[in-house]
Amino acid sequence: MPTLVQFDFPMAGPWGDELAAAFGDLAGIIGRTPGLRWKIWTENEEEGTGGGIYLFEDDESALAYVEEHTARLEGFGIDEVRAKLFHVNEPLTAINGGPV
Repeated sequence: MPTLVQFDFPMAGPWGDELAAAFGDLAGIIGRTPGLRWKIWTENEEEGTGGGIYLFEDDESALAYVEEHTARLEGFGIDEVRAKLFHVNEPLTAINGGPV
């Protein structure tokens, strides 16, 4: 069953195109994560938060990535990392055009 992971954390920037330029290499690394189908990068400059929505093949892949990415973020000095896991209801998601 596909597993969705939602990450969010405090972030002071950069935002938009500057974020894309600064983290392009990291996006490539994340893209090679075992079990990852896709990631949507999220940012909210007004609230000072960043994060992402990820879809993994299974819980095992998702949990391994949560551990890896939390350690990465803590290495960047971010200590308020929140990660939530959800199971995807594929039949209902397909009705609404979700990319599973």
